[in-house]
Amino acid sequence: MAHLERLTVYPVKGFDGVDRAAARIVDGGTLAHDREFALFDGDGDVVNGKRTDQVHDVTTDYDPETGRLSVSAPGHGAATFDVDDATGRRRAAAWFGSVFDLDLSLERDAELGFVDRRELGPSVVSTATVETVASWFDGLTVESVRRRLRANVEVGGVPAFWEDRFVGDDAPAFRVGDVRFEGDTPCGRCVVPERDPDTGDPTPGFRERFVERREATFPDFADRDAFDHCYTVMLIASVPTAGRGGAVRVGDEVALVD
Repeated sequence: MAHLERLTVYPVKGFDGVDRAAARIVDGGTLAHDREFALFDGDGDVVNGKRTDQVHDVTTDYDPETGRLSVSAPGHGAATFDVDDATGRRRAAAWFGSVFDLDLSLERDAELGFVDRRELGPSVVSTATVETVASWFDGLTVESVRRRLRANVEVGGVPAFWEDRFVGDDAPAFRVGDVRFEGDTPCGRCVVPERDPDTGDPTPGFRERFVERREATFPDFADRDAFDHCYTVMLIASVPTAGRGGAVRVGDEVALVD
């Protein structure tokens, strides 16, 4: 049976994910606590993995119940900050600034989050997709690929690249529990999936191998015309207004809907 296998939010944009048993859909259409915080430099540019592989040196953990953000990095030690509080966010920003040698601010948006496509919603992938991509590369584990792709919603009990069917002409939608998700766009990938999530080291030939295998295994049930290229994996979905305020839970049934 198709079901919600995993829920992951990324509280500080560009940094580590936190697995959740359940997540509310906030008014902006994203999962609660996903990219709720982001680091910005003095020019208003975000610090993330697209900008610098130095993010892989930093370990973060966030507890939504307490509002505490724990951080560590080689040479900078470990610290914990109450980021529910403006003073705590300033202290956290100063700590990150010492790591990146930048003057930074830690900003917060609890109702929309600092997702790349702020008009859209959660990212979706199937467990089988993650497993298939891992099989394309010697030495890559399923967990490594999961951390490289950084999806919010992982669906089990479906075939690889199941999520591709939700874009293009006459594409269906799907329901997780009582919440409807509609496909918006395939997720074209950046440099981040090419890197080891622990070390930041690039995997040699990752992009070329990925595109080669993606082209060779593109599913018959998907609309190829909806994809600009094959360095693409994962779906960016949206939740209609009626579903916002609802919640999804690991174990929820997933079903296709018109």
